[in-house]
Formats: sequence, structure tokens, C-alpha cells
Amino acid sequence: MQVAELAVPGLRLIRPDVFEDARGFVFESYNAERHRAAGITCTFVQDNFSHSVKATLRGLHYQDEPGQAKLVSVTRGCIFDVAVDIRPASPTLGRWVGVVLDAASREQLFLPKGFAHGFCVLSDAADVVYKLSSPYRAESERCLAWNDPELAIDWPIQAPLLSERDSRGESFAGYRARIAP
Repeated sequence: MQVAELAVPGLRLIRPDVFEDARGFVFESYNAERHRAAGITCTFVQDNFSHSVKATLRGLHYQDEPGQAKLVSVTRGCIFDVAVDIRPASPTLGRWVGVVLDAASREQLFLPKGFAHGFCVLSDAADVVYKLSSPYRAESERCLAWNDPELAIDWPIQAPLLSERDSRGESFAGYRARIAP
């Protein structure tokens, strides 16, 4: 397993060791001991699976207390995956990182607590699996505006398919005002 630190501290891109032959392939998508050695020390308690069609954009989602760390991977298709730093005391507050994840590369993105997360589907369809460090709680779910001009995320699609909730995400300025001391 290879782990690369990304431009915002805490975000990691993971490249698993894949063993292929004429029958197909096998790899460890998660190994607590190896991930812990790579600095991913949270305990995952829930796995989610989503299937989305081309041009779907999901996000930018996050959970208030207790927050959620995520380990994201794609089992079919290709997505542009985005993490936005929303840690109040972070020197990189509001900074985002985007990576392409696809089933062919089998790479994973690790997001520690304190990041909003979203993705858009680049292939005809995509299946995304993500491990969570705390259970989903509807009452603490929040959403930032995917197209907030202050964040200026360079999404690779122009007219995304959005849920009603995602089309009404909070502005980053509103988020900053809400977390201000």
C-alpha cells in the first residue's frame, strides 16, 4: 500500500497493492493495521454504498458533532471527488482538493473529521463505497453549496444533476459566520 499526502494536511490518497492474473484481481480495500500505520487511526463504524448516473453531483456534505472521517473508493466508473477543509482553526480553512477516483486505479481518498465531501460522476454511472467513523445522523447533517463562488471549486461538469437538498446548500460565508466564536 502506498500513501500520498495531499495539498491540505490530513487528506491522503491511498494506492493499494493489487494482485492480478488471468482470473481477475484481489486487493485489501481496508486493513486496520496497515491503515493505522499510514496515519489513519479512526475506527470505522458504518459503510455506505451509492450508485449514481453520469453528471450526478452529491455534496458538499458533512456532519456536525461528532463529525465523520471517510475512506472513499469507487468500485465501478469514475468520479471527481472533492474535500473542503472546514476545520475552524485550520490555516487551510476553505481550501479544497479534488482527485479523480476510478474503479481501474482502485485508489482511495481518506478524509479526516473536519472536511465537507462531494463528488460528481464522470462515467456513465459510478458505484462509490465509503467507510464512516461515526453513524449517519440526519439531525447533524449539513451541506455547503457545491457552487459557492468563495470556494471556487473547479467541477468538471457544467449542469449537474442535484438533489433538492444539495441545490440549497449553505454558503461558505454562512458557515464561517455560524462557527465564529
